[in-house]
Amino acid sequence: MACAAPLEAYPSTSGSAGGATGAASACRGPAGLRGKRPKSDVSAHAAELAQARYVANGLRYLSGELHRLLEVVVLATHPGQGVVSSSVRQGELETVLILLDELSHTAPDGMQHELRKLVTRLEAALPQLVLFAPALDEMQASVSQLLGPQALHLLAWAWQRRAILGPSSQDLLKDVPPDWRPLAEPLLAAWDGAVRASSAVENWHSVLRPYLAVHRTLSTAMLALLALWHNHRVAQRGLHQGQSPLIRSGLTPVTNDWLEALGYPPPGETHPPEPRADPQPVLALAA
Repeated sequence: MACAAPLEAYPSTSGSAGGATGAASACRGPAGLRGKRPKSDVSAHAAELAQARYVANGLRYLSGELHRLLEVVVLATHPGQGVVSSSVRQGELETVLILLDELSHTAPDGMQHELRKLVTRLEAALPQLVLFAPALDEMQASVSQLLGPQALHLLAWAWQRRAILGPSSQDLLKDVPPDWRPLAEPLLAAWDGAVRASSAVENWHSVLRPYLAVHRTLSTAMLALLALWHNHRVAQRGLHQGQSPLIRSGLTPVTNDWLEALGYPPPGETHPPEPRADPQPVLALAA
């Protein structure tokens, strides 16, 4: 509804502009607020708040369950049951997604879109989320059979807290009973070596995330620069220690210094080194 108050009702000390401003402020309401009017139905507002709290609590619980089920090893509810097998874990993950889908339908209108996107992404990723788990089943079952499920549960509990108790698996082994160590050592090593990334693409995304967090977006030039740096980066530890992606691909890099590869000489040199002839094809790697 248009405001009927005349401009003369709002005198200005600096000309007519102030009167217009005062009139516009009065038209916004008694408190001078912009945007939507506050809701006056207290009971309806309280019901919406209760619904939002219910969805937030449900999402908090299901997110916690999702994080628990995506750990390398999942403890069973009772120590006498040892750890959760890959098949049981997969079934529980599917149940979490079903409950998330149901929760998205009960959420307020403003929350449904984001919850649906979350469910869609998790459903697409579910087949790849726990590919590492079946490879651990046989060893876990062997330890459970020979030492008992409670011993397996205790080892898994300690391994999950290795940063506090260890900090490494080798440190944990020192506190394990001597007759457990022949079985505990390969089991802890298997947990340490479990790879939870489902593909090389996810590994590449883990490299990009810090740069996306800073730059918010990546240009083609920046992405090419990151690929060059990554392809020349020599691993300092792990399975590929002392090797770069170029070396692992069977290529012979002219240099392991990515800046030198761009033509920038190392400290102490005034001219970039002469490039050596390399008959091998140049590949763009991202793994």
